Amino acid sequence: MAVIKSVEEKYMKEALKQAKKAYALGEVPIGCVIVHEGKIIGRGYNRRNTDKNTLAHAEITAINKASKVIGDWRLEECTLYVTLEPCQMCAGAIVQARIPEVVMGCMNPKAGCAGSILNILEMPQFNHQVKVTRGILEAECSQMLKTFFEELRIRNKQEKEARKSLSSLS
Repeated sequence: MAVIKSVEEKYMKEALKQAKKAYALGEVPIGCVIVHEGKIIGRGYNRRNTDKNTLAHAEITAINKASKVIGDWRLEECTLYVTLEPCQMCAGAIVQARIPEVVMGCMNPKAGCAGSILNILEMPQFNHQVKVTRGILEAECSQMLKTFFEELRIRNKQEKEARKSLSSLS
């Protein structure tokens, strides 16, 4: 077992555990944990397809759970750890929740809004900016996503070929 080198790695490993839950459901494997005073108070993983809900992102679920624990919508003394750079919805929710710090695994060049396409988290125009740490366990986070999408492409190709075979028998 690898030695955990930092607090960031410790909690990113917990976020990766959440991502594995999404993976097991056939969801894009994204996981998130929110930490307050050294304790995880919110966990979430991607469940968009499972729940048939656009809002069922890892970060939104974790924010909802953490808010219930804290008893407030403001998560001003928390750190959010997420395996993939947040999208525009999640980045906006992070700013709205007043979360002061976000630690990310890997970047999302196609949809990321914490530095890739936009940087909602650090925009000085908003009344709240977030301290962002990027690249914690990046290779592990990135590899899980890469493997998931490789498997998905193979599965989709096999399903397409099976449909083609069935239609040619008709």
